[in-house]
Amino acid sequence: MVGVVESIFIFVALSESILGVLGNGFIGLVNCADCVKNKKISMIGFILTGLAISRICLIWLIITDGFIKIFSPDMYTYAVIEDFSYLWIIVNQSSIWFATSLSIFYFLKIANFSHHIFLWLKSRINRVLFLLMGFLLISWLLTFPQLAKIINDSRIQTRNRTWHPGMHKSQFFLDQALLNLGVLFLFTLSLITSFLLLISLWRHYRQMQSNVSGFRDASTEAHLKAMKVLMSFIILFILYFMGIVIEISYYLVPENKLLFIFGVTITIIYPWGHSFILILGNSKLKQVPLKVLNQLKCHEKGNNPRLGVK
Repeated sequence: MVGVVESIFIFVALSESILGVLGNGFIGLVNCADCVKNKKISMIGFILTGLAISRICLIWLIITDGFIKIFSPDMYTYAVIEDFSYLWIIVNQSSIWFATSLSIFYFLKIANFSHHIFLWLKSRINRVLFLLMGFLLISWLLTFPQLAKIINDSRIQTRNRTWHPGMHKSQFFLDQALLNLGVLFLFTLSLITSFLLLISLWRHYRQMQSNVSGFRDASTEAHLKAMKVLMSFIILFILYFMGIVIEISYYLVPENKLLFIFGVTITIIYPWGHSFILILGNSKLKQVPLKVLNQLKCHEKGNNPRLGVK
């Protein structure tokens, strides 16, 4: 049975999932429409579309996995574990790869450093992102055999019973660390580029203040907005990994469902929250709903009989 507190967290997680699917679906739809209209896809459009699709898949995977563990734990057999594990690695690493690529893209496009390495990377931004894609493929090739080994070892140890990591906590966390080496690398790279971008934006802001005596031009306002978006991104990214750690800890205390449900709720904050931050921080994405609302208002005025228009 699920208690009142657990039910509240489940409701919150479902609400977050719906918002996440709607927000990321909107981002993907707008960028696909823009691609069809211009008959080409830009690098930022490719990253945002891939990020939106991977996050929708990530949200459904988290919710489906959570519901099976909460309401039908008997269904969680080796076959289900293996399928979800491989899907999780593909979707999770893809989502983080696109998020890291977005961070690097903004860093190389917005930041202002005079170092020759930065200038070399800035002039070859497309190659840098394709190099990251190669790292993603290498990460999959290294992670899949490690995952297969962990599942086979667990199958032998439990002799076809329902899978739990057992009492070997140190080995369990070591296996999880090895499985997430690629994720940790991308996460670290994203944090480094994000903080470097924040340093660049802060230097620009201080320079503009000293030159214009506190007057904010359009460029400064854009930089400040980017700083707010980036800080929100970093906080949500950290919450995401905190939620994953909480979910992993559930394997060691499977009787504590509240811990697992809380972890799911924390984990989903990132894929839905960051999508709305991207919408609010992107002028093209933000203008689409405003245009729709203006068209609806004009349509209502046009059909208003008090105005004398039929």
